Amino acid sequence: MKVSPVIENKTSIKKMFMVVLWPAFLAASVATGVFFSLVDPFDLIILDQHIQIEVLGAYTVGFFGFWLLAALSSWLTALLLQKTI
Repeated sequence: MKVSPVIENKTSIKKMFMVVLWPAFLAASVATGVFFSLVDPFDLIILDQHIQIEVLGAYTVGFFGFWLLAALSSWLTALLLQKTI
């Protein structure tokens, strides 16, 4: 039985999201843990001013920032691999 190209394309898009986002999530978890083990959120300074944010908020913003960076890196890797195969 042949699968329609639309269903196959949706499946490949889902796989691509998982290939990109899952390793990025794991990398962001590790990066957040390491970063905030070394840096106290109250010591963060942006544009010569201390950040006025709760500790949990700083952890959350840091995690999503690291996740975004790792997702961009994973997406670029997947894109380059797709072009060479």
